[in-house]
Amino acid sequence: MGQVLRREKVAEFVSNLHKSGKTVVATNGCFDILHVGHIRYLEKTKTFADYMIVLLNSDKSVRSIKGEGRPINNENDRAEILCALRCVDYVVLFDEDSPRNLLDEIKPDVYTKGADYTMETLPEADIMKKNGTRVEFIEFVKGKSTTNTIEKMSEASGWEGAG
Repeated sequence: MGQVLRREKVAEFVSNLHKSGKTVVATNGCFDILHVGHIRYLEKTKTFADYMIVLLNSDKSVRSIKGEGRPINNENDRAEILCALRCVDYVVLFDEDSPRNLLDEIKPDVYTKGADYTMETLPEADIMKKNGTRVEFIEFVKGKSTTNTIEKMSEASGWEGAG
């Protein structure tokens, strides 16, 4: 079972993993309503290193990115759900819109993003290059997204969730 790490302790924690010869892969996201696309993405991410850290957008960060109606699930619930997945080793919450600073602090061996990005469009590309972090782009599962899930819930029940 995964565990939540405090933001101020994660860089030292990852450094100790590296000193013991272990590799670390990081990814980030809101992971608001978990669906099969998330699961496959996270399982694939885990294959790239000994340990996986999910950099999880806090409620404040999600609201800033997605709007006032989000997140649907609060940060503590989202972190607990992620920690329950056998492929997730650690979760770290961050308040910024982007994980750039956190990625620069922890210097993972590998970083994964969805295949809708390229090195040319990846906002964190400069940090990855500076720290020698390998980037792996993972294909999405067609038709599976939190927005699609919310839309289906709305259609099925008349529920007015934020998209």
